[in-house]
Amino acid sequence: MQFFIDTANLKEIQEIQSWGILDGVTTNPTLMAKEGVSNIAEHYKTICELVPNGAISAEVIATDFDGMMKEAHELAKIHENIVIKIPFIKDGIKAIAALSSEKIPTNCTLIFSPVQALVAAKAGATYVSPFLGRLDDIGHDGMELIRSIRQIFDNMECYTLILAASIRHTLHVVQCAEAGADVITMPYKVFESMIKHPLTDIGLEKFLEDYHNVFSKK
Repeated sequence: MQFFIDTANLKEIQEIQSWGILDGVTTNPTLMAKEGVSNIAEHYKTICELVPNGAISAEVIATDFDGMMKEAHELAKIHENIVIKIPFIKDGIKAIAALSSEKIPTNCTLIFSPVQALVAAKAGATYVSPFLGRLDDIGHDGMELIRSIRQIFDNMECYTLILAASIRHTLHVVQCAEAGADVITMPYKVFESMIKHPLTDIGLEKFLEDYHNVFSKK
């Protein structure tokens, strides 16, 4: 399973990239606004340079076919690793199909049902992004969505990748791995949580204490 970071913060991207486990980056207009980005194209270019071997999802803002296609072509010129992020709407599906025919990779976002994922895959989406946390927030089982999409894609022998999004905590990470997600995109705080465990800290402290008590006195 690949790990993507969901952020527009360059320091966060650089830090996780330094760990050697980062496979890509996803962003959205909300995250860009949070970082006060003024030149979106330049920001995407910088992200691509920070993660040169990763897939970088760049989201269109337009909601009509012509507008999305225009933005998609502009975004695709930024870097060869750009993946065009398109919302699941009627014109979005049309755009995904058109971009697929041009061999431009796409990420269909705002997926909340198996049938949406099925339609996006039929249109040729490279990735589909089911939003787990937002479903959990309204009392639905977000992980069941991943399991259902996995079964459908396996039955279809479909090459579209399941990119689990809206991740809230490390349990989501484990459950996504168990359910068969191909990719998981998560905020910086979840990356940090994955490498922390109180028993690890206690164990390391004990090892160091014993070492210094025995060997530092020699």
